[in-house]
Formats: sequence, structure tokens, C-alpha cells
Amino acid sequence: MNHLQQDKADFKSGFAAIAGAPNAGKSTLLNRILGRKISITSKKPQTTRDRILGICNRAGSQMIFLDTPGIHRPRGLLNEKIVEQAFRAIKDVDIILFIKDMSSRQTGDETVVIDQLKKEKKKVILALNKIDLVKKTEVYRTVDRFRNLADFAACVPVSAEKGTQVPELMDEIEKILPPGPPLFPEDTLTDASLKFLSGEMVREKIFRLTGMEIPYSSAVTVDAFEEEAKLVHIHATIHVARKSQKGILLGKQGGMIKQIGAKARRDIEKMTGKRVFLELFVRVTRDWNKSARHLDEMGY
Repeated sequence: MNHLQQDKADFKSGFAAIAGAPNAGKSTLLNRILGRKISITSKKPQTTRDRILGICNRAGSQMIFLDTPGIHRPRGLLNEKIVEQAFRAIKDVDIILFIKDMSSRQTGDETVVIDQLKKEKKKVILALNKIDLVKKTEVYRTVDRFRNLADFAACVPVSAEKGTQVPELMDEIEKILPPGPPLFPEDTLTDASLKFLSGEMVREKIFRLTGMEIPYSSAVTVDAFEEEAKLVHIHATIHVARKSQKGILLGKQGGMIKQIGAKARRDIEKMTGKRVFLELFVRVTRDWNKSARHLDEMGY
């Protein structure tokens, strides 16, 4: 008998959305909670475009987290679609985990988040993230300020990067989880396919290695994913919105695309436990981020 089958009468399970402004550390927190990397991260805002589900099993509970795209005032069709995904995720959960970036002075997007949370009327836990980057007095002031903005079930200062007080945050979430049986098998970490996660690993390297508008004007589609006993074959296309961006992404003598491929391949090999053959193509799909048809074809 595994621990998820014990004490069924006292067991808790439910969905919690990790919500917040762009670059608040939502994906870093999910990876920290799971002890595995399933959600891509970078220092650039709006790295996350899709909701990512991650499952954390504890002795008395199963917490199912939804890492959501950063909520902001959208400009352009792609950003509108991204924010819509976050709003949909918030509506479908039992608990909302609102992540506040303590190192950021920008409050406009946070106001958008709080306004949406008030509409949902769900239990909300406030996590003050990146406390390692500010003074303790700033944390105390922020706690007082946010208490006046909304009725939070709990407020926990954390550092997702360092793991500080993440166990305490988990305890607070578990307290307000609804009673119920586990909803996923104990050995399930996510509902995302290896094919999808591989495409995300490529996109992460684009965000980390390129600058200017390239990360926000590129999308990745995995055209073929064939898994053998010891080898995975992946063919993926990186779409860019303009011809000039293709040259930047390829780099001098193909240097940039080779670097993106090499770093993504290492992460995919770590994820799959197999050797990976990764072939990347760059294609100009003109103004894909402004086209409803292209966005739909790419899954946005």
C-alpha cells in the first residue's frame, strides 16, 4: 500500500493555480516544489505561454499545480491569448497562489491580477517571492500593504530560487485543500507530453540566448518526435515573424542555432534519460503572432 492509499478519510487533494505578474518567479517556484524542471524559466518576462500542470504528492495530500502565464495588460493578439489562458486556469482551481515579486517596483500588472482574484472569490494564498533580494523591513511593509488589498488565507515570504520557506508555503496550501482522494497516480509528475516539453526546452534557450524582439517573435512547433529504446529523434521548427529575424536566430555561420540546439538537447536528454538527436529548422511565418489562424495552428 502506498502512502496515497492510507487514511483516505483524512486525505486531501485539489488544484492550485500559480498566478502573478510576468517574471514573478511562478515557474521557478513550481520546479522547486516538484524537485524537477518541467516549466521553462528565463530572466525575461512572459517566458511562460501555456499552462503547465505539475503534481506534488505528500503523505496526506496530492497538490495539483497549474503554472500560468504572467497576467498583464495585453498588447497584441498573442498576449491577449496568453492572458486568456491564465484567466481560464484561475477559474478551474480550488486555490489560487498569488506570487508577488518583492524585487519589482512595477505594480500595474499586479493590480490586474488582484482585480481578477477578487472576481473569482476563491481562497488565495499570497507568496512574497525573492525575499533574498530585499531587506526584511521591506517584506513587513509589503505584508501590511497587501493585507489591505485583499483577504488572503495566508501570507508566506519565500525565495523560490533558494527554496527558503517553500515547505512552509506547502503546509499553508495543504491546510485549505479540500478533502478528496488522489486524482492522479502517484508516479505522475505532469500531464504534459515529452513532445510538448521538448519544444518548451528549445523555446527556453531562445529566450535565454537571444535578445531584442527575437524571444517574443518566435514560436516552436515539434514536427516529429520518435522515441526508441535508447534514442529520441526530434525535428522542430522555430517560427519567426520577419525575414530579418531568421538571420539573427541562425547567427554567424549558424553559430546561434547550433548553441540553442546543443543546450536544448542536453536538457531533453536529462529529462528523457536517453540520447537525443535534435534537428532544428528556422522558418519565416510572416506575422504569425498577429494571425488568429497561425496562433490556432500553434496551439495558442
